[in-house]
Order: sequence, then C-alpha cells, then structure tokens
Amino acid sequence: MIEWYKKVVFENYASFSGRARRSEYWYFILANMIIGVLLTLLDNILGFKLGTSGVLSGLYNLAVFIPSLAVSVRRLHDIGKSGKLLLLFYGIIIILVIVMLVSGFSVFMSGGFSMSSLGVAFFGPLLVVIAMSIWMLILFCTEGEHSSNKYGPDPKNETSEINKIGTFEL
Repeated sequence: MIEWYKKVVFENYASFSGRARRSEYWYFILANMIIGVLLTLLDNILGFKLGTSGVLSGLYNLAVFIPSLAVSVRRLHDIGKSGKLLLLFYGIIIILVIVMLVSGFSVFMSGGFSMSSLGVAFFGPLLVVIAMSIWMLILFCTEGEHSSNKYGPDPKNETSEINKIGTFEL
C-alpha cells in the first residue's frame, strides 16, 4: 500500500497521462483516508482548528489534491475513458450545487416554503449527484483494458507487448 501511495504522490504527482491500475488507485485512496483520519485526530488533540476544519488535515488535503485528480484521470484512462469525464462529473456537481442554492433561496424568499418545494429544490439534484457518484465508483472499480489503448500500455502487464515484437505465430 505504501509503495502505491509513494508512486502516486512522489513519482506521478501531476502526471495526467498514462494509465493507473485499480490497485494503484484504491491503495492510494485507502492510504489517503488513513492519513486524513490520523491528521484529523491530531488536529483535534492539539486543538489546531480553523473554523470547522483542522489545519493539518486541511494542508494535507491541499497537498494531495493534484495527485488525487491525476490518479483518477489515469484510472479512467486504464478503462479506455477520457479524463474529461472527471471534469464533466465535477462540473455537473458544481452546477447542481448552484441550482440547489439558488432554488432553495428563491423558495425561501418567495414565502411559498413547503416540503414539496424543498424536495424539488434539494432532493432532485441530490439524487442526480448520488447516481453520478455510483456511476463513477463503478468506473473506478472496472478492470482495465488488457492491451494497449490510446493512453498507453497495459500497466498490469507492461512487458507483454515488448515480448511480442519479433515473434511469429501460425
């Protein structure tokens, strides 16, 4: 797990090209979560708070933001998908959050506050975000393509293609 984490953070810090295996992605996510929990605990013990967020965990999240995006893009590349899919995912989430805020604010200001208007303003976009998150989770869990694709060689079996050069099969 530590080797995968070091590979993502130190070797491929901002590398958005190439492919990342499921193990590289998920071990990075697991290590990231463990470090995040430990830093949050340390923030709470030491009293390092800045509003509702801890200082150490906040700085750590800033430090791993770019590697997190990069490994996510490379993971999508491994299954033959463009990294632009991640941009689309986050773009839609941002738009839906804005829609939720604007529609919720307008419902509140109009005085026509009711549970049905609240449901339309908040739970509709929330369901879209949940559905999209499940879809992205499925993509990140999908096995990568077994041969080279337009994003690079198969990271699981990088030597297989070089070994095929010069061989003759009947």
